[in-house]
Amino acid sequence: MKISLQEAAAAIQQAQNIVITAHINPDGDAIGSALGLSHCLQNLGKTCRVYIDDDIRETFHILPGCTAIQRPDKEQPQPIAGADLLIVLDTTLDRTGRIAKLCAAPVLNIDHHVTNDGQAERAYVDGSRAACAEIIYELIGLLGVPFAGHQEMAMCIYTGLATDTGFFSFSNTTAHTMRAAADMLAVGVVPNVISEALEKRPFADVQSLAKAMNGIELWHDGRAAGVFLDHTQMAELTHTEGLIDMVRVIEGTDVAVVMKEKEEKKIRVSMRSTGLDVAAICKQFGGGGHVRAAGCGFKDIPFTEARQKLLAAVNTALDNYQSPYAAKKQ
Repeated sequence: MKISLQEAAAAIQQAQNIVITAHINPDGDAIGSALGLSHCLQNLGKTCRVYIDDDIRETFHILPGCTAIQRPDKEQPQPIAGADLLIVLDTTLDRTGRIAKLCAAPVLNIDHHVTNDGQAERAYVDGSRAACAEIIYELIGLLGVPFAGHQEMAMCIYTGLATDTGFFSFSNTTAHTMRAAADMLAVGVVPNVISEALEKRPFADVQSLAKAMNGIELWHDGRAAGVFLDHTQMAELTHTEGLIDMVRVIEGTDVAVVMKEKEEKKIRVSMRSTGLDVAAICKQFGGGGHVRAAGCGFKDIPFTEARQKLLAAVNTALDNYQSPYAAKKQ
């Protein structure tokens, strides 16, 4: 059931023991939103735990509270007991891994993805916001916790805003986004401290990215670019985060794809575009996101089969899409 942000704030006020989660393969917006809201709730005197059912990149450890994020045991996950509210951020329930099954509390879903189906018990979805953190910024205001004096909360929210907008360079950046970011700077957040920490990579990881990029492919007359890494190739790499950002900058491409098989027959896909609706493509495979940035996954089918299905969907979409580069090529 879709609700207003005021109703979401009221639901939070009525709860005392709250669990916050976000999507698997968490990015800066998922982590920043979860931690920012967690700091807010703790300042309200509530008991709050953050669970994410996936690995957290060490670069995010700069964020206050990041090391306290919990993950269910891989082999014998225990129920998450004692919660009277489960808040799902930046995604739908089906992309939280095992968290939704392990936590039996009523669900409040807060998201900015237009593909969110709004089927949670209570859901607030605003596709006009550049980041989930932009919604959490508004929610914190409704909950009455000032950012002044709570720099740890502001730092997390700023990180969500910055990372989901490509540090304010993507087309989803709005005046409201910039005003929210400015409010975070006004209370002491230092932008370069966050950007430099998130950009740093160990030498071995840079080498790993370079090795992965050796396999980059172009197809559909150069309109699509991608890196496809099966289970064997992934086993030879130490780091693949950020590949999609390296692929999407190739001149003349309408869509960028990164497909990774981290475990056999467990495949993750990230897509970016210059305007092609990649969320519609990903939705065909149970995923979603934004028009220009989306993701999906495949389970229990061979990598080659999943790749064929994805390429067919991409090719069909490109056949029906007028590229902004077309006029330049003529």
